[in-house]
Amino acid sequence: MRAGRVREMLHTIEREARLTASLTGRCCFAPAVMEALEEVPRDAFVPPELLNQAFANGPLPIGLGQTISQPYIVALMTDLLKPQPQHRILEVGTGSGYQAAILAQLVEQVYSLEIIPELAAAAAELLSRLGYRNIAVKIGDGHHGWPEHAPFDGIIITAAATHLPPTLLEQLRPGGRLVVPVGLPDMSQELLLIEKDAAGELHTREVLAVAFVPMTGGEQSGE
Repeated sequence: MRAGRVREMLHTIEREARLTASLTGRCCFAPAVMEALEEVPRDAFVPPELLNQAFANGPLPIGLGQTISQPYIVALMTDLLKPQPQHRILEVGTGSGYQAAILAQLVEQVYSLEIIPELAAAAAELLSRLGYRNIAVKIGDGHHGWPEHAPFDGIIITAAATHLPPTLLEQLRPGGRLVVPVGLPDMSQELLLIEKDAAGELHTREVLAVAFVPMTGGEQSGE
């Protein structure tokens, strides 16, 4: 039964990719990305009372005002990063740990920051229990990144920023990619792909209108 629900989730992602191709430039996602979505047990990352909705193509609450993103958005953001086996990726917003687990299937190392201590602890425990050994979770303000491990081949921000955090742009390696939803809470947000070329110049492309919970921390609140 679970296998059938996973297949249905993958088919839904593929269908939505085709429907949004004119906006995203992607009619399908890399086979490795789809394999990661098939292999990671999404139902392990949702609250027990929502298990019947675990594979539905929509976001779900995980407590403390946070959500696990819908499968299609996870697939899209992962694919936009163009993850490679040798890559080191920074994730801002660990949440349930699901996005980190997807990335861990595809890259050498994932560094994940979570500003809410309870979520960071729960995600770290779950990821360890599931056997992920290439994910490091740390409590911290994502605006500051993780300078000890920079530069990163890719950076993914899983909450809506009001602006592009300059520190994170600095921690992106030349040739790297940063994927981030930008916009105000409860208003229009745009998923952006920022590419840093070999000379360090930034190139930004709008990908898709999205709706994420807001990114929190000192810079967002003006502190």
